[in-house]
Amino acid sequence: MNDLRRYQVRHETVYAYGGEVAHSHQLLHLTPRALTHQSCSAHRILLDPEPTVRRESLDAFGNPVTRLEYDRPHERLEVVSEATVQLETLPPADAACSETWEEVCRSLDYSGAPLPPDHLDAARYRAESPYVRIKQRFGEYAADCFAPDLPLALCAESLMRKVHREFSYAPGATDITTSGLDAFEARRGVCQDFAHVMLACLRTQGVAARYVSGYLRTQPPAGSDPGLVGADASHAWVSVFCPPLGWIDLDPTNDVRGGADHITVAWGRDFGDVSPLRGVIVGGGRHHLSVRVSVLPG
Repeated sequence: MNDLRRYQVRHETVYAYGGEVAHSHQLLHLTPRALTHQSCSAHRILLDPEPTVRRESLDAFGNPVTRLEYDRPHERLEVVSEATVQLETLPPADAACSETWEEVCRSLDYSGAPLPPDHLDAARYRAESPYVRIKQRFGEYAADCFAPDLPLALCAESLMRKVHREFSYAPGATDITTSGLDAFEARRGVCQDFAHVMLACLRTQGVAARYVSGYLRTQPPAGSDPGLVGADASHAWVSVFCPPLGWIDLDPTNDVRGGADHITVAWGRDFGDVSPLRGVIVGGGRHHLSVRVSVLPG
């Protein structure tokens, strides 16, 4: 029988502006996705001040989004997302049972024939994106992980371990504008950077891989290993298309597969597609941002 875990998630974001914001538009990715192993039984987003217009919709990747418009002056914006999420622990897929990486790449190549729906969806995660460039240096770095005729999931896990081993987790060394190429040269960064580097290596090989944003359990169960790195903020990892197993989540920051401690909020090509909160403002001057995240059993 599979284990069912229940979490209470709270994500608080506060912008304190240096002056009045006359008008703003905000896009929020804060609602956990509904998945076969994940459900969200309760969710609310509290806003101060209340927006002039609020709309709920789905973006191009199927992620729930909240769109806000403010047309009244304000000097502060507080956004609090609270969710109750259930995660079912599934038996881990056997990485050796995935198709070889060459087979998967060939199956995604354009041939003029229609692609199956799952392959058509995966194909859009093979190309460059603003944070993830396809460069020869990424291919050279990942080459020893992609031996001929090796199952793709095993290749991806090997790459995950290499990135985890050879890159330093260093909060403050990068910021949200840092590209995967810059993080690769620095060999340091945070979960966003680890994910972008791994995505660049995979896509340079022709593999379909997407950026996943979400959360980690804040505190580990009693008697277990220490908490995972990145558990006190939004987290990011990589999902790799590995037929016939489907998508496999890999967390290079912690060198683990995504599991019952990983809560998925959104996925896209890179961070820019799934930023928890981004917007355009008129006025405001310099601002101070504070973020607090907690994910507790409940």
